[in-house]
Amino acid sequence: MEPNAQVFVRYGELSLKGGNRAFFERTLKNNLRAALADFGEVKVHGIRGRLLVSAQASGARIAEKCSRVFGVTSVSPAVPALLDVDAITEVARQCAAETIANQFMGKEQVRFRTKVNRAEKRFPLMSRDFEIHLADAIMPEHPQLKVDLSNPELTLEVDVRSEGAWVFSSRLPGPGGLPVGTMGRAFCLLSGGIDSPVAAWMAMKRGMRVEFVSFYSFPHVGPQSREKIITLAEKLAGWQPTTVLHMVPFAEYQEAVRDECPPAYRTVLYRRAMQRISTRIAWRRKGKVLITGESVGQVASQTLENMTVIEEASGLPVLRPLVTFDKTETIQWARAIGTYELSNLPAPDCCTVFQPERPVIYGRIEEAHEAEAFLDVDALTLNALRNTELLRIEA
Repeated sequence: MEPNAQVFVRYGELSLKGGNRAFFERTLKNNLRAALADFGEVKVHGIRGRLLVSAQASGARIAEKCSRVFGVTSVSPAVPALLDVDAITEVARQCAAETIANQFMGKEQVRFRTKVNRAEKRFPLMSRDFEIHLADAIMPEHPQLKVDLSNPELTLEVDVRSEGAWVFSSRLPGPGGLPVGTMGRAFCLLSGGIDSPVAAWMAMKRGMRVEFVSFYSFPHVGPQSREKIITLAEKLAGWQPTTVLHMVPFAEYQEAVRDECPPAYRTVLYRRAMQRISTRIAWRRKGKVLITGESVGQVASQTLENMTVIEEASGLPVLRPLVTFDKTETIQWARAIGTYELSNLPAPDCCTVFQPERPVIYGRIEEAHEAEAFLDVDALTLNALRNTELLRIEA
């Protein structure tokens, strides 16, 4: 059984929230507890602009989990020390020795500095004096250390506060942003492509709890399309406490559009239907917005005219986090969050079903309404909603 370890968690934007700061901090604490739920008893304490997290696991494992929680800017496995110069110095010597042995063994020279944050102003040594004191205690034991204040490889830090002192030698970056759940619930139209998973991740980063809506056109696409969507949802589920996927049967609607509507408008009408259905799912679950992976001009359905025609069918605002991205930028983000390889798995997207040779580029709302007049939109929408499958996704 692993001993309890502690990590220092830092956050950025939350400190600027004024009178609402307590709400944001409370949500972040809850999300950290959820992220560490498998690590036994989890304790999260606020210590003046920081959070101290402890759990029954190694500091490295706790830090890695915390670094994937939105709102966190950086995390450090930390060793507590009594609020005393000699006690802190001893812990710092041990921490430096362990870090050098684990990370710099055999290296002839290591650029090194000490850094002290003296939040407790009653502490007897000033920050600069304590930094020199620590360096003087550590460096004689490790001849490979060379002082470099500008570009150190190893920074040994001490945070001195009224609650105690903590020593650490690494900072693991977090994603930043706002804690998931502080900005309400959003519904992302999740396809099997590269764009929509990145859009969902960016919505989470801005504090939205994201549920997914995906459209499945069996038997026109095989079961691998459904499995691909579930796999993408599982990957994204690691970034928020709970994840739900709504899998909507879409073949009947697409067949009706194929049989009754102008071919050029098929893709636009599919997407109008998707937003119409997604809105009704969101209404049931108190959703505030829809999220899509659209980027202006990327494909024929994403001209300004067509996006206007498509959004007109929605009963909720539509947010497009990638609206100005080119494909290269989106791919970079997809690689960074780990969805790129999954999105490239071979499986057809439902929007490719009955795809027209010449899709409309500059659609008009009036023409979309005329095309939909040949459909029983209400019945098709209701049938899709009745047969929608709700899946609770685990990371």
